[in-house]
Formats: sequence, structure tokens, C-alpha cells
Amino acid sequence: MTAPPRTTEQSASEFRDYRTPESLPRPSGRLTKEDLDPLVKDAGEGNPAAIHRLLQMIEPVVVRYCRARMGGRDLSYLSADDVAQEVCLAVLKALPDYQDRGGSFLYLVHAIAANKVADAYRAVARDRSEPVPELPERPLVAGNEPETHALHLDLGARLGRLLASLPRVQQEILTLRIAVGFSAQETAEALGISAGNVRVTQHRALTRLRGMISAEEF
Repeated sequence: MTAPPRTTEQSASEFRDYRTPESLPRPSGRLTKEDLDPLVKDAGEGNPAAIHRLLQMIEPVVVRYCRARMGGRDLSYLSADDVAQEVCLAVLKALPDYQDRGGSFLYLVHAIAANKVADAYRAVARDRSEPVPELPERPLVAGNEPETHALHLDLGARLGRLLASLPRVQQEILTLRIAVGFSAQETAEALGISAGNVRVTQHRALTRLRGMISAEEF
């Protein structure tokens, strides 16, 4: 069954949610290995309360990640929130077979989210019903201040291009630290690297971005 077409009001609401970071949900509680492990164990054993609590903790993280990686745009029939829902379902499906081998559960969540976002982009590439040479920029939404919207879109598109020029690990670290709101330790556990490596790589990424912005007179 095909989904009903989005109205202008719905699209505008989604756009405002994306453009305003404080309107997005933040992670509820710490998400380090020591805090997650007991909850993940109980959830994997089928404890309904633990499953519900775990979902409450990871859903804001997944939503913020997908919106940041997808740039607030719909890819074909998939929106960032659709992909986030798929990620959460995949995480819940993986719970019964999850085995703690010394890493963090965040590593699994991040791996699933990254794969689902990549799948969404691949789905667009295979969709011949809307052939385009490249993925579209964020859509302009009708509103009372079109000039402001256009300015935001232009800045967002340029920032997106700059971020895309960074090495993948730098993109992921900036996404998790800035868009998702992870601590250096949480980011390290999600990526399977050290917290010190996260801090050094983040510093290098921001320094590189500043240089590119200055060169472009951003």
C-alpha cells in the first residue's frame, strides 16, 4: 500500500525539526558500555521492561544520526525518520543473538545505522522512476520567509559538501559528537577506537573544516 502524499505543512514541520538542533531528542542517560551492558543482557533475555528502556535510550541517538547523515531530505520513499525506525527494529531483532565479546553495544547500533543509511542511498541510485545525476540538496519549503529558507538551504548544502570531503572516520566522529551529542567515550565505543583518538581526530577534522571555510570565504 502506498503512503499518502506529504502535505506542505508536514514537509515544513520536518524541515524545521531538522534545522533546529534543540528540537531533536537527546540521548536519555549515559550510553557507555558499563551502563548499557546490564540493560542489554536483560533485554536480550526478553525482559519487556528492559527492551522498552533500551529502545528509549537508543531511539534518540538513531534519529539524530540518521537525520545528520541524510541531510534532512527524503530519499525516494524513505525519510531519515523511516530509516531510523528500520534501524531500531533491526537492533531489536539482533538482541537475542547478541554476544558481549568485550566491545560496546553502541558499536552494533552504529554499524546497523550506518548500513541502513547506506542502503537508503543505494535504493535511490537503483530507483529509475526519478533519474537524477546526483542526490538532491535539501528541499526548499514554502513559508513566510523564503529568503531565510533559501539562505539556510545554501549554507546547509555548502556545509554538507565540506563535510563530505572529509575522510569517513572524521565525518562519523563529527556526526556522533556534534549532531548526536555523544561524549568522546561514547563515540569511541560506537566506533571501536580510543577516546584519545576521537579527540585528536575531531580536532583535525574541525581544523581542516575551518581551513576550507576560510578558503571559500564561507
